[in-house]
Amino acid sequence: MPASLPGHLLPVVMLLASNVFMTLAWYGHLNHPQRPLWVVVVVSWGIAFFEYCIAVPANRWGHAFYSAVELKTIQEVVTLVVFGIFSFVWLKEPLGWNHVLGFGLIALGAGLVFQKF
Repeated sequence: MPASLPGHLLPVVMLLASNVFMTLAWYGHLNHPQRPLWVVVVVSWGIAFFEYCIAVPANRWGHAFYSAVELKTIQEVVTLVVFGIFSFVWLKEPLGWNHVLGFGLIALGAGLVFQKF
């Protein structure tokens, strides 16, 4: 495992990077509805390849510090953060208070996964 970041932070940063690629692959084409669907699918698969190249090692290395459930929870919360920013910046869609509150409640629920009862 690369040692540039503390071991428990590296998988989180890598999941963040992988989610940027995945969000672009899944939703980036929405600004280009005139593109043929087959082109969008092929380009999205190409982008997703890089997401996998980051996400798989992130989960492999992250499993030394986190359970699989914790890794999945981190990934889901990261996905919400990345998607919220992407939606606002790239798609120019406003985020309302209900979106922020809903994402916050999901993050709060996700926090329960890391509690030791």
